[in-house]
Amino acid sequence: MARRPEHLAPPEIFYGVDESRKYTSNSRMIDIQLTMSERAVELMALPEDRHCLLLDLGCGSGLSGSVLEEHGHTWVGVDISKAMLDVARDREVEGDLLLGDLGQGLPFRAGAFDGAISISALQWLCNADKAGHKPAKRLLAFFSSLYASLSRGSRAVLQFYPENNQQTELVMAQATRAGFFGGLVIDFPHSTKAKKVFLVLMTGGAQALPQALGTGASEQEEDQVGYSSERVRGKPQRFQRKGLKNSRDWVQEKKERRRRQGKQTANDSKYSARRRCGKF
Repeated sequence: MARRPEHLAPPEIFYGVDESRKYTSNSRMIDIQLTMSERAVELMALPEDRHCLLLDLGCGSGLSGSVLEEHGHTWVGVDISKAMLDVARDREVEGDLLLGDLGQGLPFRAGAFDGAISISALQWLCNADKAGHKPAKRLLAFFSSLYASLSRGSRAVLQFYPENNQQTELVMAQATRAGFFGGLVIDFPHSTKAKKVFLVLMTGGAQALPQALGTGASEQEEDQVGYSSERVRGKPQRFQRKGLKNSRDWVQEKKERRRRQGKQTANDSKYSARRRCGKF
């Protein structure tokens, strides 16, 4: 089984000159990027009669930015790979380009953008590429600065490839902590190749999530996993029941909390919290 790109090298190294050139020469890769970008624009639900200033996070060679241009919008792109930005510049994209690490936060003034998209970039922030990298802190820095950069009532739509449920929960927890409402829209959830996960974040309070593609009405509630600040916070902590200490539920809750914090945690097994022979 092929290894995930984010496990091979940091993004600024993995997306070197050779890999960057593929994004303008590989027709299949281009089609996938353009299709996901079109879907992201649709999920942003931008006003049709308004020219918007949008943010493209992990803009790469500018393919997603070209979709924004076709819809009549102006965009600013941020990417950590200089080689990718060089390709975008060679393509003479219309958007402004900024070399930067999303995990260090965004340097824009408050309320500057009417929306944001990101294609296949968010999962890179879940990796610790350097000794000082803490995925939970980097995600929070990213989401907090993104929330500040967006005008109220706007949306950010981030397509990404979560590695597991724990990674998804970590991403959602940090987005909620930064102030966002929203959740996941999973297109074609039952297809191995066509399945795409979009994180739809809202700044103007809780709203109904857009309908996912490839699901029937009866499957809608199951296939869209909605989160919001209200729903995640729920009841005040003093009213939440906690499992008995050292019980299986208590151990499981502690493990989940460590995973959300990005800490190394032992795998779950049938032996979790089981009393050992001779110990009480």
